[in-house]
Amino acid sequence: MSSRAPGGPLIIGHRGAPGYRPEHSASAYRLAFGLGADAVEPDVVVSRDGVLVVRHENEISGTTDVADHPEFADRRTTKVVDGAKHTGWFAEDFTWAELATLRCRERLGKLRPDSRAFDGEEPILRLRDVLRIIDEESAARGRPLGVVVEVKHAKFLAGEGHDLGALLLAELAATGWDARPERLVIESFELGVLEQLARDRVRASLVFLTERFGTPPDEPLPGRPERSYAWYRGDAGLDFLAERVDGISVAKGNLIRINGLGRATGPTDLVSRAHARGLRVFTWTLRPENRFLNVKHQTSLRPAEWGDWRSEFGLIFDSGVDGVFLDHPDLGVALRDGSGTGIAPEPGSDPEPGSDPEPGSDPEAGSVG
Repeated sequence: MSSRAPGGPLIIGHRGAPGYRPEHSASAYRLAFGLGADAVEPDVVVSRDGVLVVRHENEISGTTDVADHPEFADRRTTKVVDGAKHTGWFAEDFTWAELATLRCRERLGKLRPDSRAFDGEEPILRLRDVLRIIDEESAARGRPLGVVVEVKHAKFLAGEGHDLGALLLAELAATGWDARPERLVIESFELGVLEQLARDRVRASLVFLTERFGTPPDEPLPGRPERSYAWYRGDAGLDFLAERVDGISVAKGNLIRINGLGRATGPTDLVSRAHARGLRVFTWTLRPENRFLNVKHQTSLRPAEWGDWRSEFGLIFDSGVDGVFLDHPDLGVALRDGSGTGIAPEPGSDPEPGSDPEPGSDPEAGSVG
């Protein structure tokens, strides 16, 4: 996977193509490549028996039909994960055989009823299943396709008895992906697991994810003061990261300058400062609905209606970013290449007007994966 696609950033299907199919489903991943994505991004959690499972979070009720399974009713529980309390069903409390009985559901169903129409059709996947899909799609399309693996909740799951770094290294070796460093990126909001992988000489590019606010869940790391995500985006933080990882991935809001009225005015200098230190820069997540766009690019108060996504995406591209995560990969391909094989509706269509909170709110603000 090249550092940048010709003439613009890498187009990364965020959990596949969840604008059109339920996230992390096989059809979402295959569709992402059909729409021209250069890579896809699976999030990795773990089962009770140590199988790497692809889910947005370890709490799985929002993306599977687990709540409809009476045999699992007693697994519902409350946990504090990375400082936040969650109640539901957690992947690490199930064996892989049990998880394999579940079916995918669209997480943003009210916003995306077209994707929701495919609820219940497909089983959830292991990481090895996604890597196999990438191998098959690469062969079918005659070009090497890539993967950006996000390691989720490494510190929390270590407390549950699972070493995600070691499990990932074993999975890469078992699937042959340990020999494809040019096509493999590993990312995490926790620097500790990335440093562990570096010590174990993983053959991949390592990318540190930062949220707009807050502090990494594994801070403070041994022998260091506690440092916020904002510190890592400053000059001292970028100098620190340049000695440890290959890149940084930031929320799109960190690449957009905002005026006093909250309106986008241009790109920030974050990409140029990172590039000056040899760091690649990715950003997340580009989405066309008004709900997710800066107020300048919203076209109405209807959250599911597509706003002026071309202008906002173009602003991000103009920052010089190396890779972008999109729920609709065809939109990124069309903007970057001036073409595309998209299946997207025209902007202005609203599949379910008034079904979501007001524009600008984001149900996963601060979470790429």
